[in-house]
Parts: sequence; C-alpha cells; structure tokens
Amino acid sequence: MSISFTINGKSARVDAEADTPLLWVVRDHLQLTGTKFGCGAGLCGACTVHVDGKAVRSCQTAVSDVADKKVTTIEGLSPDASHPLQVAWVEEQVPQCGYCQSGQIMQAAALLKEKPKPTREQIVEAMDGNLCRCGTYHRIIAAIQKAAGA
Repeated sequence: MSISFTINGKSARVDAEADTPLLWVVRDHLQLTGTKFGCGAGLCGACTVHVDGKAVRSCQTAVSDVADKKVTTIEGLSPDASHPLQVAWVEEQVPQCGYCQSGQIMQAAALLKEKPKPTREQIVEAMDGNLCRCGTYHRIIAAIQKAAGA
C-alpha cells in the first residue's frame, strides 16, 4: 500500500502495509533514526513524534493513521538544533546515555506548544509517560522550565 504524508515539512510516500508502525517507517523507510525504539508498547516514550502537532507514540501509530497528515520527528523540530528546548537540553546537561532524549524533547515541545508557561506540576504531569533509565528527571524539568522562560 502506498501512503503519503508530510514529514518534517517534506512530502513523503512510502510503500508499506497499512498496519506498519510509524516508528519503523520513519527509521527504516525514511532513514530518520533520531526517533528511537524503546518498549514497543507505547509505555516509555522513546519513540515520541508529533502528528499534526500532537505528541504520539510512533510504535503504536499505524502508518495508515498518518496518511495526509503532518509528522514531525526530532530531526524536524529545528533545522539547526536551535529550538529553545534543544538549547536548554545542552545548557542543563540533561542527557547521560541520551537514548530517550529525542522522545523527551518531542513530548516537551508538545507541552510548550499547548502551555507556553507550564508550572512544575504541569511539566511533571505531561512528562510522566516518558521514561529515563538514567534518572535525569530533575535536569529534564529544569531544561523545560528554562525553555519556557526563553
């Protein structure tokens, strides 16, 4: 099946089974490897991307569900890594291993789009489903707060 959508501002057409997870289309078909496989069950957030501006778990989103929609991956958040969250992530030295970070940033970007000045409690609530095995949660919160103030 041929499915068309926009990814990171560019038109894309892929030949894939309708139920293929968007994660594998992004990584394997389109070679955008910033989006990570974590649990495969939508529980960890490593695979978070935006579909029409909303954060979704790409491992649980069928590629047919994004037909004619706009998908944004970490590669499309900013062409030169100048998004306030990406800058704050570096300034706050958030990553340790870095594996979950693209999903964390994409979840945070969706939050800031909806609530430009979130409280700490709103940040914690919005980020609750994104896991970090290194435990850098306090730095993640600090980076989101910094980006919200930028």
